[in-house]
Amino acid sequence: MRAPDKDSDFYEAYLEEIAAAEKTNSKKKLASDNSDQTNGPALKSHSAWGPLDSLPGNPMMWILIISELMVFGLLLGGYCIKFLETPDLFINSQAQLNRLIGGLNTLILITSGLFAALATETSKSQKTFLPRLCLSITAALGLLFLILKIYEYSEKAAVGISIETNSFYTLFYLMTGFHAAHVIFGLFLLGLVSFYNRYENIQTACAFWHMIDLIWLILYPILYLVR
Repeated sequence: MRAPDKDSDFYEAYLEEIAAAEKTNSKKKLASDNSDQTNGPALKSHSAWGPLDSLPGNPMMWILIISELMVFGLLLGGYCIKFLETPDLFINSQAQLNRLIGGLNTLILITSGLFAALATETSKSQKTFLPRLCLSITAALGLLFLILKIYEYSEKAAVGISIETNSFYTLFYLMTGFHAAHVIFGLFLLGLVSFYNRYENIQTACAFWHMIDLIWLILYPILYLVR
């Protein structure tokens, strides 16, 4: 818009209009800056975990899961090396394991994983009964797994087999015992989130439980079946 002459009656109104426009633009810029400062940290926080942000549950749990999988990977690597060094010892020792109990425990953990998935799915609603029921069944199956594992250990102890018998049983007790310790911790998590049963909490606990299932599905064929 063309400015009027200074001597014009409209010049003073023109100056007031310019000042009002500048004041409005200043307010808009200030609001925009405040919005960026408010949203910036939140966006940064949201993407702080990188690819872990896209995984279900709390990213910290996935760091724990990845680290535990690495530990089990090292144990399995040591098992394979020892097996190649003394294959006859490992095959003869493996033949003494109770495959029936190992198979039952595999079915038990697979079923528990199903109910853990159902607990996660039903927790999306506002109801609490179904998620708690599924978590309770998952925990009961996990407890049954431990009972059978203790019975298997007692069988071996009755015939004089222990962690010091040979290298096979050393690795057997280390791997299955370490896995059993994770089952116990998983039971603690399931009990905890059954009370604080928000969707993210249940997702986090069940992600850990699925890791327990996965590890056993690897341990069972390697320790009990593969010759």
